[in-house]
Amino acid sequence: MASGDVPTAPDGQPLVGGDLMTLAMYRDFELVFEWKVAPGANSGIKYNVSEAMSTAAPPIYAALGFEYQVLDDDLHPDAQNGPNRTAGALYDLVPPGPGKETRPVGSFNEGRIVFVDGHGEHWLNGIKILEFDLGTREFEALFAKSKYAPIPGFADQRAGHIVLQDHGDDVWFRNIKIRELTP
Repeated sequence: MASGDVPTAPDGQPLVGGDLMTLAMYRDFELVFEWKVAPGANSGIKYNVSEAMSTAAPPIYAALGFEYQVLDDDLHPDAQNGPNRTAGALYDLVPPGPGKETRPVGSFNEGRIVFVDGHGEHWLNGIKILEFDLGTREFEALFAKSKYAPIPGFADQRAGHIVLQDHGDDVWFRNIKIRELTP
């Protein structure tokens, strides 16, 4: 069960703990990982994260980048805000497509992110559940409706950090592996 015992600052960021961020920055990569959540939990894996952008936009300690949503779709209220906020989604931008199937809460799921030359893919339990291409009319339309639209440069590909998000809930990650790719 989500503990709810994590004290937070007025902007919602944890006072202790916090996100885990890579020291290295990655532009074109494949990231594989396993994740599980407690009932009602919410987290994510962020990539293409710019420290400068993250500290310039409120809340100042929230990593800004694309996010592979990690969530209990049945019990966390954010899943009710649309399919682009459910497990595996490119958070607030691209919903998972057909074939998405999460394992029961408390069980590990296999995730995979591929991001090369502006083309992104999210995989869940061996199934590609979404893909997107930066700069296309389809992506630009989704971006214009997202909460990220007012942030200059948000949708640009860059060498960025990868972040395991601390959203104050009980979440586990394991078997994290990254491989740099050449476009």
